[in-house]
Order: sequence, then structure tokens, then C-alpha cells
Amino acid sequence: MDFEIKTVSIDNKDYPKKLKTIKTAPKLLYYCGVLPSDAEIGIAIVGSRIASIYGVRVCKEIGNDIANSNATIISGLAKGIDSIAHECAVSKGKRTIAVLGSGIDKSSLYPKENIRLAQEIIANGGLIISEYPPQSKPTRYSFPDRNRIIAGLSEAVLVIEARMKSGSLITADYAKNQGKKLFAVPNSIHDKNSEGTNSLIKNGANLTTCAQDIFEILKRNDLPLIYKSDKKIEVDGDNENENHILKILKEAQSPVAMERIIKVSKLSPSDTIATITILEIKDKIIDIKDHNYLIK
Repeated sequence: MDFEIKTVSIDNKDYPKKLKTIKTAPKLLYYCGVLPSDAEIGIAIVGSRIASIYGVRVCKEIGNDIANSNATIISGLAKGIDSIAHECAVSKGKRTIAVLGSGIDKSSLYPKENIRLAQEIIANGGLIISEYPPQSKPTRYSFPDRNRIIAGLSEAVLVIEARMKSGSLITADYAKNQGKKLFAVPNSIHDKNSEGTNSLIKNGANLTTCAQDIFEILKRNDLPLIYKSDKKIEVDGDNENENHILKILKEAQSPVAMERIIKVSKLSPSDTIATITILEIKDKIIDIKDHNYLIK
């Protein structure tokens, strides 16, 4: 699918109203997809490009619940947390907005491995948007600059995993300066990837452990009313192999690697892979990252 790139200027009535109010709002935007309405509730999710298993798990849990709500997930299409946040929306057929630090044509879009994700975003009624014209390659300055747009389109910004010097903290600074609500997920004080988020909380960001924390602080009646969590999944299998693998995951209470499941279950690799695939389809387990599994 080719990107049909359009433009909208700041004096056009279709220019995003929230973005128009920020300092240094782009005079011209390039986009593909559907521009946000004035009533749209945008919640930005940003974080580390090298996400830990913990970060991936938290992003999927909160991102899935936001995707199930009346809110739109906004992020930057980068590797790691950004991509996972967008995937939470498209996996449910929901709208999401990706703000790029490059041109949005296929030859410039960064990272290249997310071209398919960008196509899925458009296919699900979402938006790819940038202040940079086609054929613009990303630079060291374009990513920090685009973060003001991520914050500008949002009512709230959630940071999941960030080092002390990271682009996510730049987005957090823009959110604070723009008067947006700021949220951060806590983690171990010994984890470098959480030094930034823990610091944000120490300095006033709202400590966040679930999507409902965000909804309650935003005080948007339309979010709690429309918000629906994923249905509760029964963790009983339909045959001996399924129950055997579910038992291993229940007892572990933490992500278990595919190799470990094969070893402990004593099933053949092919039987293990087939059973795990079926359990994923049945929505009973989740691949947190790199074939590490948890009960959903």
C-alpha cells in the first residue's frame, strides 16, 4: 500500500486544534490518514527503544486497555515501547497516531522495519504525520523536535521506561510546558532504563500502574463510561498438553522462555510450539518479548 501524502497548513480549519495552541506549532504538516477531531482524546505512550521484558509487559497491559477505551494512542513509531503501543491499537482494529521525525514517504520513513506497521495504522483509520516533507531523512535534531508534536496532540503523556538522558524525557518536558497531564511507570531503582521514569515521579509525574489511573486523573467521563478491560481469561486448557504448559507458567509467576518450557514440559519441540501457538490464539497466554511467555 502506497502512502497518499496530503498537507494541512496552520491556518486551515482541519489543522489539529490542540497542536495549534502550542509554541512553535508547525506551519505545515504532511500526513497520511485521518486528522484528529477536536473532541478526540489522545494519550501518548513513549519509552525506551530497548525495552525490557518488564517494559514490554507493562506497555501491552496499559496499551491494550487504552486501545479498548474511547482514547487514541499517540506515539513516535520508534523501536521498542513506541512500536508496541501502536501495535496494541492496530491488533484491536483501533485508531492510533504516529508522529515521525522524518518524511512519511516509504523511502524516508524511519525505522524501515516499521513500514508494515505504518500501513496497518493507516488501514485501521489511523494517522501518520510529520512536519518534514517527503524525502526528508531523520537527523539528531528531528526526533527531539517531533516530540513537541506528540505532546501537543495529546491530553496526557505516559512514559514507560526511560534513561536519564532520553527522548522520552524530552517529550515529558514538552508535556509539562504545554500544561498536559504527565504519567510515569515506576520500576527498580537499580534499573538504568527506569532512572528517568522514577525521576519523573519524584518530581511530580503521576505514578501509574494501570490505564484507569490515567482515566481517573483526566476526569473525562467519556473514558470510564466507554472503557472496557479485556475479558477475563480462564486459564484452564482443553487438553493435557495445554494444561501442562499452563501449569508451568502458573507456577513460574514470571516470563518463561520457550526453551525452558520445552525442557520442563518434556514435550517435543514441535508439540510445545504447536500448543503455545494455540494458547496464544485462545488468548490464554502472551508472548511478552522474544518468546518469553506469561499467563494473560
